[in-house]
Amino acid sequence: MELTRRDALAALAGGAVVGGGGAAAAGQNERETNGRPTGAESGSSSATDTAFAAVRDPLVAAARVLYPSEVTGIETFVETYALGRIEDREEYRQGVERAVADLNERAGSWHDREYADLDADVQDSVLREIGADTAEPDSEGSTAERVRYYVVNELLYALYTSPTGGELVGIENPQGHPGGHESYQRGPR
Repeated sequence: MELTRRDALAALAGGAVVGGGGAAAAGQNERETNGRPTGAESGSSSATDTAFAAVRDPLVAAARVLYPSEVTGIETFVETYALGRIEDREEYRQGVERAVADLNERAGSWHDREYADLDADVQDSVLREIGADTAEPDSEGSTAERVRYYVVNELLYALYTSPTGGELVGIENPQGHPGGHESYQRGPR
């Protein structure tokens, strides 16, 4: 199943975060250079561009570990969703930056490389070794709790509130995704 920008925007809408960030993300993803977003073209702020550049690769890497293997289009989906979430939300953006910095710091001290540069199996083990797989999410908590809150839960929320991700678990009409009266009159596919 392929995730798209439209799925990311639907997930943002489900969380009531659609605004300039989602639109900027869609435009930014269409104007990439060498696989990296070009912030100057996106119309987003310099602080957001810097934050996005710092968190982009680790978030995409974490999504590749967390999402089911049959899911494709992860990079574009995560880029669109993550930029939409941090745009114009300084406190949230700082939390994501801090969680990703902690993730990179642990990966560096344990494996001598940043999180995004590790193999998928090692990335998974770093999340588990930190304790992000069992921690309670807390934006102000321990490293494990922050990584769970800002990385693991955010990425899973984005996936399963998108129309494509919802289909993976049999949710025909995720919250925030329009389906109309007709979809409620028939059973699941």
